[in-house]
Amino acid sequence: MNGVELFLLGRALMKIGEDALPEPPGGAAKYAGSARMVLIVASDIAEHPESAVGEIAARTGLPQSQVSTAIARLKEAGSVITTTDPADRRRALASQAPGVSDRLAQVRATSIEPALAAALGTDDSARVAEIAHTLQELARDLRQSGE
Repeated sequence: MNGVELFLLGRALMKIGEDALPEPPGGAAKYAGSARMVLIVASDIAEHPESAVGEIAARTGLPQSQVSTAIARLKEAGSVITTTDPADRRRALASQAPGVSDRLAQVRATSIEPALAAALGTDDSARVAEIAHTLQELARDLRQSGE
Protein backbone atom coordinates (compact mmCIF):
# COMPACT_ATOMS: atom_id res chain seq x y z
CA MET A 1 0.00 0.00 0.00
CA ASN A 2 1.29 3.46 -0.82
CA GLY A 3 0.43 6.86 0.63
CA VAL A 4 -2.31 7.57 -1.91
CA GLU A 5 -4.00 4.23 -1.26
CA LEU A 6 -3.81 4.85 2.49
CA PHE A 7 -5.30 8.32 2.04
CA LEU A 8 -8.17 6.92 -0.06
CA LEU A 9 -8.74 4.18 2.52
CA GLY A 10 -8.98 6.86 5.19
CA ARG A 11 -11.61 8.71 3.18
CA ALA A 12 -13.58 5.49 2.66
CA LEU A 13 -13.42 4.76 6.40
CA MET A 14 -14.59 8.31 7.20
CA LYS A 15 -17.59 7.81 4.92
CA ILE A 16 -18.45 4.49 6.59
CA GLY A 17 -18.09 6.17 9.99
CA GLU A 18 -20.43 8.98 8.96
CA ASP A 19 -22.96 6.47 7.63
CA ALA A 20 -22.78 4.56 10.92
CA LEU A 21 -23.72 7.60 13.02
CA PRO A 22 -27.33 7.65 14.23
CA GLU A 23 -29.54 10.51 13.04
CA PRO A 24 -29.39 13.51 15.37
CA PRO A 25 -32.58 14.30 17.29
CA GLY A 26 -34.89 16.18 14.96
CA GLY A 27 -33.20 14.70 11.88
CA ALA A 28 -30.19 15.72 9.83
CA ALA A 29 -32.18 18.38 7.95
CA LYS A 30 -32.56 20.34 11.20
CA TYR A 31 -28.82 21.02 11.32
CA ALA A 32 -26.50 22.84 8.97
CA GLY A 33 -23.16 21.24 8.22
CA SER A 34 -21.95 17.67 8.17
CA ALA A 35 -21.34 15.15 10.89
CA ARG A 36 -17.70 15.17 9.76
CA MET A 37 -17.40 18.87 10.57
CA VAL A 38 -18.93 18.33 14.02
CA LEU A 39 -16.59 15.43 14.77
CA ILE A 40 -13.54 17.43 13.67
CA VAL A 41 -14.52 20.29 15.97
CA ALA A 42 -15.37 17.93 18.86
CA SER A 43 -12.01 16.19 18.61
CA ASP A 44 -10.17 19.52 18.48
CA ILE A 45 -12.02 20.74 21.59
CA ALA A 46 -11.14 17.48 23.37
CA GLU A 47 -7.46 18.01 22.58
CA HIS A 48 -7.50 21.78 23.26
CA PRO A 49 -9.98 22.70 26.03
CA GLU A 50 -10.99 26.33 26.51
CA SER A 51 -10.50 27.24 22.86
CA ALA A 52 -12.07 30.15 21.05
CA VAL A 53 -13.79 29.69 17.69
CA GLY A 54 -10.93 31.39 15.85
CA GLU A 55 -8.36 29.12 17.45
CA ILE A 56 -10.33 26.01 16.51
CA ALA A 57 -10.76 27.32 12.96
CA ALA A 58 -7.03 27.95 12.64
CA ARG A 59 -6.14 24.44 13.85
CA THR A 60 -8.77 22.56 11.82
CA GLY A 61 -8.79 24.64 8.63
CA LEU A 62 -12.57 24.99 8.86
CA PRO A 63 -14.23 28.38 8.34
CA GLN A 64 -15.20 30.15 11.57
CA SER A 65 -18.88 29.96 10.60
CA GLN A 66 -18.70 26.16 10.40
CA VAL A 67 -16.87 25.96 13.72
CA SER A 68 -19.55 28.14 15.34
CA THR A 69 -22.29 25.93 13.87
CA ALA A 70 -20.56 22.78 15.11
CA ILE A 71 -20.12 24.24 18.60
CA ALA A 72 -23.81 25.16 18.69
CA ARG A 73 -24.76 21.59 17.75
CA LEU A 74 -22.38 20.10 20.30
CA LYS A 75 -23.64 22.48 22.97
CA GLU A 76 -27.27 21.59 22.20
CA ALA A 77 -26.36 17.89 22.45
CA GLY A 78 -24.78 18.48 25.86
CA SER A 79 -21.29 17.51 24.70
CA VAL A 80 -19.68 20.96 24.93
CA ILE A 81 -19.91 23.86 27.33
CA THR A 82 -18.86 27.43 26.69
CA THR A 83 -17.54 29.97 29.15
CA THR A 84 -16.67 33.61 28.80
CA ASP A 85 -12.99 34.30 28.20
CA PRO A 86 -11.82 36.22 31.29
CA ALA A 87 -9.21 38.04 29.20
CA ASP A 88 -11.76 39.18 26.58
CA ARG A 89 -15.37 39.04 27.71
CA ARG A 90 -16.55 39.17 24.07
CA ARG A 91 -15.10 35.71 23.36
CA ALA A 92 -16.53 32.36 24.33
CA LEU A 93 -14.26 29.42 25.12
CA ALA A 94 -15.41 25.88 24.28
CA SER A 95 -14.58 22.80 26.35
CA GLN A 96 -15.90 19.26 26.64
CA ALA A 97 -18.85 18.95 28.99
CA PRO A 98 -18.20 16.90 32.09
CA GLY A 99 -19.70 13.43 31.85
CA VAL A 100 -21.23 11.76 28.83
CA SER A 101 -24.24 13.35 27.17
CA ASP A 102 -27.18 11.21 26.03
CA ARG A 103 -26.23 11.91 22.40
CA LEU A 104 -22.60 10.86 22.93
CA ALA A 105 -23.75 7.67 24.65
CA GLN A 106 -26.06 6.96 21.70
CA VAL A 107 -23.27 7.56 19.17
CA ARG A 108 -20.81 5.38 21.09
CA ALA A 109 -23.35 2.54 21.38
CA THR A 110 -24.06 2.41 17.64
CA SER A 111 -22.41 -0.44 15.75
CA ILE A 112 -20.51 0.20 12.55
CA GLU A 113 -21.46 -3.20 11.16
CA PRO A 114 -24.58 -2.17 9.16
CA ALA A 115 -22.70 0.70 7.47
CA LEU A 116 -19.67 -1.53 6.91
CA ALA A 117 -21.85 -4.24 5.32
CA ALA A 118 -23.43 -1.65 3.02
CA ALA A 119 -20.03 -0.29 1.99
CA LEU A 120 -18.73 -3.79 1.32
CA GLY A 121 -21.90 -4.75 -0.51
CA THR A 122 -22.26 -7.98 1.47
CA ASP A 123 -24.64 -9.62 3.89
CA ASP A 124 -21.95 -12.05 5.11
CA SER A 125 -22.19 -11.18 8.81
CA ALA A 126 -19.13 -13.25 9.72
CA ARG A 127 -16.96 -11.38 7.20
CA VAL A 128 -18.33 -8.00 8.34
CA ALA A 129 -17.67 -8.90 12.00
CA GLU A 130 -14.12 -9.98 11.10
CA ILE A 131 -13.39 -6.69 9.34
CA ALA A 132 -14.98 -4.68 12.17
CA HIS A 133 -12.75 -6.54 14.65
CA THR A 134 -9.66 -5.85 12.52
CA LEU A 135 -10.56 -2.15 12.40
CA GLN A 136 -11.03 -2.12 16.17
CA GLU A 137 -7.57 -3.65 16.65
CA LEU A 138 -6.02 -1.15 14.23
CA ALA A 139 -7.68 1.76 16.03
CA ARG A 140 -6.42 0.46 19.40
CA ASP A 141 -2.88 0.02 18.05
CA LEU A 142 -2.82 3.50 16.51
CA ARG A 143 -4.13 5.11 19.71
CA GLN A 144 -1.45 3.31 21.75
CA SER A 145 1.33 4.34 19.40
CA GLY A 146 0.23 7.98 19.64
CA GLU A 147 0.43 8.05 23.43
